[in-house]
Amino acid sequence: MYRCSAKGQLSFENFYLPFNGKLSGKNRWVKLAELIPWESFENEYAEQFIAGEGAPAKSFQMTLGALMHFTNK
Repeated sequence: MYRCSAKGQLSFENFYLPFNGKLSGKNRWVKLAELIPWESFENEYAEQFIAGEGAPAKSFQMTLGALMHFTNK
């Protein structure tokens, strides 16, 4: 089962960082996030799940982030 909770990628402009820090637009992760067609991937990802069966899946963004994290170790 899949439930789409929000449309579009979250903006990094007002992302909270401790000590009043801000993410730079030059940050490689910020640049990468701007290049990814999130909505297109999210739609294809959602099609892989059967409505009403099983526990709700995590979002595409969270799944991609986990894959990136664990494959870079």
